Amino acid sequence: MSELSFPLKNDLSRKIIHIDMDAFFASVEERDAPSLAKSPLVIARHPKDTGGRGVVTTANYLARQYGIHSAMSAQKAYELCPQAVFLPGNYEKYRAVSKQVREIFQRYTDLVEPMSIDEAYLDVTENKIQAKSAIKVAKCIQYDIWHELQLTCSAGVSYNKFLAKLASDYQKPRGLTVVMPEDAVAFLKKLPIEKFHGVGKKTVPKMHELGIHTGADLYEKDEFFLIQQFGKMGYSLFRKVRGIHLSPVVTTRERKSVGKERTYGTLLTTEESCLTQLRQLSEEVADLLKKLERHGNIVVLKMRTADFVTKTKRMTLNRATHRKEEIFSVASVLFEEENQVDRGIRLLGVTVTGLNPLTYENIELPLWQTNVSD
Repeated sequence: MSELSFPLKNDLSRKIIHIDMDAFFASVEERDAPSLAKSPLVIARHPKDTGGRGVVTTANYLARQYGIHSAMSAQKAYELCPQAVFLPGNYEKYRAVSKQVREIFQRYTDLVEPMSIDEAYLDVTENKIQAKSAIKVAKCIQYDIWHELQLTCSAGVSYNKFLAKLASDYQKPRGLTVVMPEDAVAFLKKLPIEKFHGVGKKTVPKMHELGIHTGADLYEKDEFFLIQQFGKMGYSLFRKVRGIHLSPVVTTRERKSVGKERTYGTLLTTEESCLTQLRQLSEEVADLLKKLERHGNIVVLKMRTADFVTKTKRMTLNRATHRKEEIFSVASVLFEEENQVDRGIRLLGVTVTGLNPLTYENIELPLWQTNVSD
């Protein structure tokens, strides 16, 4: 490994917690119907009801012992564990519970960065209970979530977001893992390369080809070599394996797009049914844009056929819009241009992107300008 010509900058001053709810959707269902905890539980529609379609959203830990995991096809899950209980997700309920969890977070710090419905980063360097120990704050949060919501979570505590997230996944469920600055590099060296954020399924084979199987292997690679092989990710991984990640907890994220999509258990086979669904999706997108006080000038149509081929088409408008009639009008034009209804439609989605604050109404101009296919 070549010598560095300048020291790498690190920040050890922060106290970061990553909270990850344990098998969140399944745990909510078990809480509300305790008998479910005795069986392998899969959150997905039963493949017998869908003709084998659908994917697993999550599964309880009993089901995971059979090799079932999120994003697996429901049919495969059924084959692995025919005795499993399959439940369609109740996402309104999960969102409501997620809101309760976030309210607990807010008791301890205002610096909360939700990453999804079931996980978040918290900066507790300064906190509302004046605790010097981030470990104490993490334990308090776990206690509150259990005693108030009868749910469990795993917590990772460290001085940056990257390490805190790795730590929260280290001992699940009900885990609390702490990575101190002096232990960070040793902790990272032990990890399989697959555990490093950004190293996806497509990157792993290339890593292995280069002899990188663990954090220790990654640590030995030269920075220039990693950048040559992996570009920006190589630059980032060179630092991460040394315990360096300077990204702060961000409490507000600028919304880049607003979209709604729906998967259909029964295929859509007529143009009329597809347009009806597109109208409904357009209305939902418009309602959300109005709520967020945003409008955008790019409308995107997503369409998946019965043979799982997914296509997207987009149209750039001369002016931003948040109106349901205009969004539907563009979506329907895009649909007509890429009409695949004879193949059966299993998914439709409408998204508006290129967002800006809705601070004024635009002067009326011709609605669309260019049409670009993905």
